[in-house]
Amino acid sequence: MSDISIRVTGAAGRITLTRPKALNAVTYQMVTAIHDALNTWRDDAAVTRVIIDAEGEKAFSAGGDIADLYESGRRGDYGFGQVFWRDEYRMNAALRSYPKPIISFLQGFTMGGGMGVGCHGSHRIVGESSQVAMPECGIGLVPDVGGSMILANAPGASGAYLGLSGARMGASDAIYAGFADTYIPEIKWNELISELENGADLSLLARAADTPPTATLAKHQADIDAAFTAKTLPELCARLDAQKTEFAAKALKALGRNSPLAMAATLLMMARLKGCGDIREALALEYRFTARAMEHGDFLEGIRAAIIDKDRSPRWKHSAADFDQAEAEAMLAPLGPLELTFS
Repeated sequence: MSDISIRVTGAAGRITLTRPKALNAVTYQMVTAIHDALNTWRDDAAVTRVIIDAEGEKAFSAGGDIADLYESGRRGDYGFGQVFWRDEYRMNAALRSYPKPIISFLQGFTMGGGMGVGCHGSHRIVGESSQVAMPECGIGLVPDVGGSMILANAPGASGAYLGLSGARMGASDAIYAGFADTYIPEIKWNELISELENGADLSLLARAADTPPTATLAKHQADIDAAFTAKTLPELCARLDAQKTEFAAKALKALGRNSPLAMAATLLMMARLKGCGDIREALALEYRFTARAMEHGDFLEGIRAAIIDKDRSPRWKHSAADFDQAEAEAMLAPLGPLELTFS
């Protein structure tokens, strides 16, 4: 069975992720298939909209398929990862700038590489099971696939909080932070997709919308801003420690699990990308980090601890308490001939 189904149904170009047992983790083949489909449908007058969904109840997509990246990196082959991320980011940019409406239905987990597929279109639908997150710092990466731009433009410092902690967002928080647009109960999704395939006006999505459950991010915005406006990782950790609240303690615990190098670089990215509206700028900055992540970062150790040995005890290269900012700046320095382009 293929990992992805690409077809035209009525007026809609249809993209369905079909790896439910693997939580629809995005492979390189899926990346290229999505980009090829977008190119094919761009000038096809019969295709007036694109619909993206996924099989299974647990996940739209829980992330990128990183097992192959780990194996190649362990062999000292960093080129495969660089090609994977390069082509994935170009696909993300194509989704963001697509001239036709893209409607995505984001049930269950939508994380990392899955966010890059589902959260750059024009109409991003969440439901009662939706859980959106950017947990890359936990495996030694920075929030990528264009997620850094969404985070940097989230209210206040909530993007820095979400990016460094990897906290999961339910439907309301995903809308609040800018990762989704509309809450529609999932029982309505199949009928809506059928109507969209039949050429229905996209205003039917607004008519089907409902009030999502209460958001939690907004309630903690003041505490988030007090801590996560810090310029450096040691300063951030000190601020959280001084707050002496349950929220701060949970945030500090989350940060304690993640790569200090990745978190410090994420803080820098949040500052650089604030107000950025060009996803290509964000993707190029992300690529500077990910292109170096295997050889110079914590990525291989993060994957080892998370999915290979599964000991959940990564041995990071740095300490958060006395992190040297120059290390993060070096990971985001220009790549010269390797710099990501979108020609």
